Amino acid sequence: MHFLEADRIACDKLLPGLRQQLAELPLPELEAEDSPAIEIFRAQGGTNLLVPAQAGGLDASPLDAARVVRALAATAPSMTVATMMHHFSLGTLFAVADLVGGGCDLEELLLRRVVDERLLVASGFAEGRTTQGILSPTMMAEPVEGGYLVNGAKKPCSLSRSMDLLTASVGVEQGDGTVGMGLLMLPADTPGISVHPFWSTPALGGAESDEVRLTDVLVAPEQIIAPDPELADAMESLTTVGLIWFQLTVCAAYTGIASALVERVLAGARGSVSERARLAVRIESAAALTEGVARRMMDGETDNDTLAAALVTRYAVQDAIAASVDQAVELLGGMAFVGSGDIAYLAAASHAIAFHPPSRTSVAGALVDFYLGYRMVVA
Repeated sequence: MHFLEADRIACDKLLPGLRQQLAELPLPELEAEDSPAIEIFRAQGGTNLLVPAQAGGLDASPLDAARVVRALAATAPSMTVATMMHHFSLGTLFAVADLVGGGCDLEELLLRRVVDERLLVASGFAEGRTTQGILSPTMMAEPVEGGYLVNGAKKPCSLSRSMDLLTASVGVEQGDGTVGMGLLMLPADTPGISVHPFWSTPALGGAESDEVRLTDVLVAPEQIIAPDPELADAMESLTTVGLIWFQLTVCAAYTGIASALVERVLAGARGSVSERARLAVRIESAAALTEGVARRMMDGETDNDTLAAALVTRYAVQDAIAASVDQAVELLGGMAFVGSGDIAYLAAASHAIAFHPPSRTSVAGALVDFYLGYRMVVA
């Protein structure tokens, strides 16, 4: 079996034509700020990859999803990093829809429109803020006549220019003066939502990771799923599942980016055979670790233990990617590095795995406590 063959087979089966259409474009065009890759992804049905079959989606398994994401990332890194946030947001919304049932606008806004119209969903959760929890609100909802007035911002926010729907955690003022976490869902063209430049580096510039700002946005009550103490335990379980999915897609995406460099080494027979074998073993180990988490999920293991395993996998994969990229760049050589910007670009893009939450430092204490027998808690 060729390198990346299993991943590409899974991708071409679920999303026929997408990878091939992307591969026809040079990497600089795919990764540019005005890249067509995200719209190609939408047109080819990639938006429905993780949508349940009963809702008209492709219903990809965690294992298939990991392979599809890796294959796409090896071709179009920015698009893959951007759309993994779509997958995360959409998975969370469908899970919440099952939990809360009727009484909100999910059926009309989500089940009927997102699938049929291939809408792209952006995530306005707290990712990227070093002093903030991964799901902690960056926006506040103040109760007013007719609903809520929402203010706040998410930066960076992938899919900022292509999004059709914005989802976000939002702080909702309670009657006793406390603040609970609600879930906000808004069409991207809602008055008061604006997009502002934020991403200044060329690495992953095509992911549309700019600032999304909400200024005095009037939100109807049905557009916020308000905190419900009776659903606290169920929401905690959903949060755990969401965090596991997030780490799975992060690992798959960045393993794919690094794999693009490894493939160049193997195809060009760069270095000695033992060096190439060592490189392949390391990156394939990262892929195997990622698939191990996927298989646990398919076995129904989405509990606290699996969350800890997903985080361990994430940091092990992060280390393997860093070592693989360093070795691949060295084996490709200086002339290849200066002869094309692709190698430097892929190396730079691969390092962004370290910036996705939770950071290694932020969960170090929780991981140590977990292995001393305590429950894993991700702030």
